[in-house]
Amino acid sequence: MKGMILAAGLGTRLKPFTDNHPKALAEVNGKSLLQRNAEYLKSFGVTDIIVNVHHFASQISKTISNNNGWGTKITISDETDEVLETGGGLKKAAWFFQDSDEPFVLLNVDILTDIDLKKLLEYHNSNKALATLAVSNRETSRYFLFDENNNLSGWENIKTEQKIITRPNSNLTRKAFSGLHIISAEIFEYITQTGKFSMVDVYLELSKTQIIKGFDQGDCKFIDVGKPESIAQAESMFE
Repeated sequence: MKGMILAAGLGTRLKPFTDNHPKALAEVNGKSLLQRNAEYLKSFGVTDIIVNVHHFASQISKTISNNNGWGTKITISDETDEVLETGGGLKKAAWFFQDSDEPFVLLNVDILTDIDLKKLLEYHNSNKALATLAVSNRETSRYFLFDENNNLSGWENIKTEQKIITRPNSNLTRKAFSGLHIISAEIFEYITQTGKFSMVDVYLELSKTQIIKGFDQGDCKFIDVGKPESIAQAESMFE
């Protein structure tokens, strides 16, 4: 299985660090977020990885080269000219996955977790899903909505009261997305968006006709290292 780490974001929530560095190189107990996620993927046998870059791209490329990819083979997807967001970034890297019909893993660089990728992949395969999203019951402002069979059925922003329903159902449950996906390779046949776009938009559109599942991550370790104060919290969770 191959993997992609999304590392092209500006990391504005991590200022002032990201005034001079990419968020991917923010450190937790002496290891960068990028290193930790490369090693996380490697621990599940995912050693062929593509990383998209934009903000201080050369710093990321140099760090990867200097550390020999931390034991993995890392390819760079260059978005220096324009950051393409999660969906556009994945679509630009489609060529990397098209020599295989195996599912692949996609994750945000600023997420740290110990979710069991093997169990996530087994769930994905057993449900013949086009994509499977790791989710939890944590509090946030934006939620995916799932039916009683964990099929993606909508999205809701509780701050703006915006709600999108793609599979009408009176019994929908809010789940917070954890920034980790298992995706079947054929998804590229269905993505119609171009340029800069979000995977949220892709999933909501495809959920009308395709199987997009939610996988409850349970009591695993998880943190969004998006703000300076979250670094200290992450250091108490990950050695």
